[in-house]
Amino acid sequence: MTLTVDVISDVICPWCYIGKRRLEKAVAAFGREQVRVRWHPFQLNPHMPREGMNRKEYRTAKFGSWERSLTLDAQVAEAGRAEGIPFDYAKVMRTPNTLDAHRLIGLADTEGVQDAVVEAVFRAYFVEGRDISQTTVLLDVVAGAGLDRARCEAVLSGEHGLAAIRAAGEQAHRTGVQGVPYFLINNTVALSGAREPGAFLDAFEQAGAGPTTSEEGFCKVGQGGEPSC
Repeated sequence: MTLTVDVISDVICPWCYIGKRRLEKAVAAFGREQVRVRWHPFQLNPHMPREGMNRKEYRTAKFGSWERSLTLDAQVAEAGRAEGIPFDYAKVMRTPNTLDAHRLIGLADTEGVQDAVVEAVFRAYFVEGRDISQTTVLLDVVAGAGLDRARCEAVLSGEHGLAAIRAAGEQAHRTGVQGVPYFLINNTVALSGAREPGAFLDAFEQAGAGPTTSEEGFCKVGQGGEPSC
């Protein structure tokens, strides 16, 4: 049985990074040659300025206090350690706009290096604290993951990928996606949140049997369009 897993995700979502690790464990157990994973864009902060924002100011305004933000960061970091992800929020100075990152992740799909690029962007932001809103930083990251830098520069200098991102957002809305990560397996079984590997394996076996959803480990979009993490 060959499976296609469509992952709706934002590279600013820590639970998407954790969900990636848990999905990878399930795919390895199921058989890598039997599963194709595709990444699709979902902007948790579509109105973020293109240059991003100071993270402390953004998170303080969003959660009411910096202390609350630190508590949430610690919870994510603990979950990440269990998956081998060394989240380092002390290095993260800015909350980025992810539009251009999504454009290049879309390009990476056509070049056969999408997983490597997604992994590199997650790591650059969450582990290395790099500002992926900056074009030069983003280009360094994706070029290191296998994309041609000159082609990426050409993409970002025009409107390539923008229509696809808009279409993906509209499709996610029609599908009822309220947050990320969201996993759709063979267009039949849906899992919401950074589920444990066993949940993915069950879904792989049940593909075609109907939707399964959960909000555990989930960056949800609430009232006013604000993400929950």
